[in-house]
Amino acid sequence: MFIYVNGSIIKKEEAVISPFDHGYLYGMGLFETFRVYNGHPFLLDDHLARLNEGLKVLNIVKRFTRGEVKDALKLLLDANGFSNAYIRFNVSAGIGEVGLQVEPYEEPNVLIFAKTLPEAGEMAEKKAVLLRLKRNTPEGLTRLKSHHYMNNMLAKRELGSAPDVEGIFLTAEGHIAEGIVSNIFWAKGNTIYTPSLATGILNGITRQFIIHASKRLGMDVEEGLFQAEDVIAAEEIFVTNSIQEIVPISVFEGQTMPGKNGLFVQKLHQVYRQSCKKL
Repeated sequence: MFIYVNGSIIKKEEAVISPFDHGYLYGMGLFETFRVYNGHPFLLDDHLARLNEGLKVLNIVKRFTRGEVKDALKLLLDANGFSNAYIRFNVSAGIGEVGLQVEPYEEPNVLIFAKTLPEAGEMAEKKAVLLRLKRNTPEGLTRLKSHHYMNNMLAKRELGSAPDVEGIFLTAEGHIAEGIVSNIFWAKGNTIYTPSLATGILNGITRQFIIHASKRLGMDVEEGLFQAEDVIAAEEIFVTNSIQEIVPISVFEGQTMPGKNGLFVQKLHQVYRQSCKKL
């Protein structure tokens, strides 16, 4: 397999970065994950907008344009022979001295990883359980999609390796937050609910898409502070991320839910699939 490293396509076994990279030493780095459908990166502009805003926060002097990223992706996809793929676009701060740096990072390292995916198909259900481990608060004012991933890693260890189960974080105050690798939604009546960004969750790109799509479908959308009891009382529950798309929940805390048979999640899936085709 080939990866992209600072403008070059190289074999993964040959990829190296300096041990003085502050992405390694201090977690100063960001990443975006998204899907490529038939060679086209879905919601790329939204991912780059979030990435570029995060780079400002980390004082990394680099901004990415749609054109340069599409060119880089084409090189990588062609080298690997992929047309449908998982992409991880990674930016680390670059080399610095040992110690906390105040000055801007002017030479970041850019790495892009790709894994082949099958063509998008039907929705795959999951079960959801509440985690004992609480969601940590963001390192800064808002949560970035950063290299600081210990909270997620520890949660995954608590959950185990079952691929059909997602763990749901609560905040220290007991509010529903988000999944280990997802945002959570639930529907009741004509309203769709999802935790507020005030809980410290990541503002997922698919989360944003679902909020807008729900409004276009005539649903009311309420973002707020919710308890587990609010989710249990829902008519439908689903989680989202850019790779797994929309994942209906068939069981939440032992309670059976409609899963992929839910009428609203079926409507959303249809909208999502049509949007992927438009690109």
